[in-house]
Amino acid sequence: MNSARNLAEEYFDYAVSMRREFHMYPEPSMKEERTCRRIIEELKNLGLKPKKAAGTGVVCEIQGSKKAKGNKTVALRADMDALELEEKNEIEYKSQNEGLMHGCGHDGHSASLLTAAKILNDLKDEFAGTVKLIFQPGEEIAVGAKTMVEEGVVKDVNAIFGIHIWNDLESGKISVESGPRMASVNQFIIHVKGKGGHGSMPQQGVDPIMAGSAIVMNLQTIVSRELSPMEPSVLSVDIFNSGSKGNVLPDTAYLEGTTRCFSRKINQKFEEIIKRVAQETAESYRAKAELEYNKMTLPCINDQKISKIAQKAAAEVSGKDSIVKLDKTTGGEDFSFFAAEVPATFAFVGSRNEAKGADAPHHHPEFNIDEDSLKTASGLYAQFALDFLSEGEVE
Repeated sequence: MNSARNLAEEYFDYAVSMRREFHMYPEPSMKEERTCRRIIEELKNLGLKPKKAAGTGVVCEIQGSKKAKGNKTVALRADMDALELEEKNEIEYKSQNEGLMHGCGHDGHSASLLTAAKILNDLKDEFAGTVKLIFQPGEEIAVGAKTMVEEGVVKDVNAIFGIHIWNDLESGKISVESGPRMASVNQFIIHVKGKGGHGSMPQQGVDPIMAGSAIVMNLQTIVSRELSPMEPSVLSVDIFNSGSKGNVLPDTAYLEGTTRCFSRKINQKFEEIIKRVAQETAESYRAKAELEYNKMTLPCINDQKISKIAQKAAAEVSGKDSIVKLDKTTGGEDFSFFAAEVPATFAFVGSRNEAKGADAPHHHPEFNIDEDSLKTASGLYAQFALDFLSEGEVE
């Protein structure tokens, strides 16, 4: 009898070939034209009817043949885009596109979801309901998921499941616990406006460097004194530019940084607090401060019930011993926009294998994965869909 696990084994060579093809032809965020075309071709070869979404994204449904009351829809999501990074791996499937590299594993995600499509298409007589495959562009710039949500891609979805192939986790292991998994990512830019003059006569001007320095220091009190110590948060100022010559008092300073947190409530508060601290600090130095605040991703929080279904699927695909606990990460993931709309869970599938040279961190020019993780990921995608449609309950 065929099962998701057995079919993932049977289609393993297909998963590897697709991953290597995507790896050879990486494309930048929201410009994944070739990747989009190839995904559509592969899905059409299965007799399916894929459609474009969010520009270069793809959405495709697989209908189960079984009949049931109140059929549900479950979504499976993979991202598609690559990084602006020059690959340093000497491998036969090395990037052919100069300055671009699949240095985060999205090639593996797309290949695994295509393989899951083959598995679920073979097993469609065994489930009732709909599986919606979502191949999402633009994850690295946090645009694709938000655009798909705005286009209504998950309006009819009862639950959504995402995977990240993860080099911080040993190959063969799976982490899919409930609660916060990845942080919100926000960018802040502060323009400090003073008054220029001669460095020897600072009283004639308004020093934006002094005001900017005070802002940097006072911003650090936000996490330590205004937010709960029980809620992990980060605020980092990573750029401070001002001045052009040693005896010239500049008239402006530029600050840029990031905030990260796992609480949706804190994520909403950060902008208002930073604005107050920056403006009032600047005023105390006779300067002015203006804030630009760009909300890039939300905290990615796994639903408890959906995570239990995913844990059951992980045990079926890889055995109970494969399930491990992995601490949440302050990295960001725009899957969070889907998770804010419908019950969701996001799994980390281990891909680290030092013996195979797959131990470089994500976003590194020598990043590579143990391709056995594709078998795990494709089986897990498919098994989660089967388990949710057969027994998952959403209130």
